[in-house]
Amino acid sequence: MASTNTAFSKAILAWFDRHGRKHLPWQQGITPYRVWLSEIMLQQTQVTTVIPYFERFVARFPDVQSLAAAPIDEVLHLWTGLGYYARARNLHRCAQTVVSQYGGEFPGTVAELADLPGIGRSTAGAIVSIAFGKRAAILDGNVKRVLARYHAVEGWPGQTDVLSTLWEIAETYTPKTRANHYTQAMMDMGATLCTRSKPRCELCPVREGCIAHAQGNPQDYPGKKPKKALPEKSVQLLMVRDPAGDVLLEQRPAQGIWGGLWSFPELALEQDVEAHAERLFGSLASLETWDSYRHTFSHYHLDITPVLVQLNRVHKAVAQSGYHWYNPHQPDELGLAAPVKKLLQQLAQLDPRAGATSPTRPSATKARSRR
Repeated sequence: MASTNTAFSKAILAWFDRHGRKHLPWQQGITPYRVWLSEIMLQQTQVTTVIPYFERFVARFPDVQSLAAAPIDEVLHLWTGLGYYARARNLHRCAQTVVSQYGGEFPGTVAELADLPGIGRSTAGAIVSIAFGKRAAILDGNVKRVLARYHAVEGWPGQTDVLSTLWEIAETYTPKTRANHYTQAMMDMGATLCTRSKPRCELCPVREGCIAHAQGNPQDYPGKKPKKALPEKSVQLLMVRDPAGDVLLEQRPAQGIWGGLWSFPELALEQDVEAHAERLFGSLASLETWDSYRHTFSHYHLDITPVLVQLNRVHKAVAQSGYHWYNPHQPDELGLAAPVKKLLQQLAQLDPRAGATSPTRPSATKARSRR
């Protein structure tokens, strides 16, 4: 069995030497910080999407100390559009922990790294192998797919027994030498050859030993997560705008959807927007309801109805804390949820004078002027 394991890792490494990607931004000037940052960004996100975010991040935060010292709003601002915002909050917490508890140096063991915010066993293994050059197994989504197909491991990897089996295989195949290259090679294999759909088996260096390939059904592995109907939620987002064109934003709670990001004040669909706005701001110039649309999260659908609330006068005071008047034409560096950022861009195209709108405004289902 040992010789078989060695043959597998040798074939993977030989393929990596000839065909593996070696010029990605995080593969240059390798440090534990850069490896960690890239691994967090790459969770559930494609390489092409991550590259510009990674480059902007390291330009602004070149090391863990600068990231730890930054306000969370700035971190979330740079993360806007990348999604799964808990990653950004954990990134910031982790940086602060590394600085406060480890003197700004990432610990060099899987156990210590996996104890930090937002770092799991696989990410810890990637940091240890790539940044520190030590032997450590990984099991990200790409590697799960390669190993599940190679051994025809049935079942969804989210199940404990399936995950345990895949970890055992991953540990067995990880070589004692060149573990850093092997780690990158396995991630590359899953990303470029052993893809979810239409795997390029003809180019795979280990296809001869792959059971799923021999069976002719690699697409059946790994097993899929059992489907269940996603619940639905409906909300109104209040785009409160004053005559100067500034828009009211509210910071969301640290926990939950869009945690810590800035968004529009939210009302349940059955609540009266006009009554709510008049309680806060007095008389209104107009109220305009835009077409609803759906934003889907991993665990529920959110049906959003934007409502443009045009105020009669400049109103910079709001009773509650956690509010901010935002100028869409001179935007502040705030962390914004993707749907909110899109709506703000649409608002920037509207003429704010006396509540008039330009011909390019989004469609509205109803509009009312107020005296």
